[in-house]
Amino acid sequence: MTEVVDTFPRPVRCIDPVFIPMKDGTRLAATIWLPADAEVRPVPAILELIPYRRRDGTVFRDLKMHPYVAGHGFACCRVDIRGSGDSEGILSDEYTEQEFDDAEEIIAWLAAQSWSTGSVGMTGISWGGFKRYRSRPASRLR
Repeated sequence: MTEVVDTFPRPVRCIDPVFIPMKDGTRLAATIWLPADAEVRPVPAILELIPYRRRDGTVFRDLKMHPYVAGHGFACCRVDIRGSGDSEGILSDEYTEQEFDDAEEIIAWLAAQSWSTGSVGMTGISWGGFKRYRSRPASRLR
């Protein structure tokens, strides 16, 4: 028997859609789950950046996983990569330099939010689990 947990230590709110602006003007679509009190008790963020369309391709999985993690003190941000789902732009291939650049900009954006502690991690499987982001000095990400 599978048990569904739907009560958490911290109440959760979901913000959808959120459009994260890239420096070239492209907007990437995201859904963010975070503790309801994160504005007064900031939390670290966890980024999931994949092309599997957050509003249909992964929606049922996301509705279980991300609220659970957010309810335990993290902000979860599920982003459609450039050119997928509701994100603007063109998806030309896997693991492009543009995708790496976008990931760095999203990480910096998440770290700068008022509800964020400034710490950002990533999670993923399949495409999102194979990310090999370039090592950059922390000063470039801020």
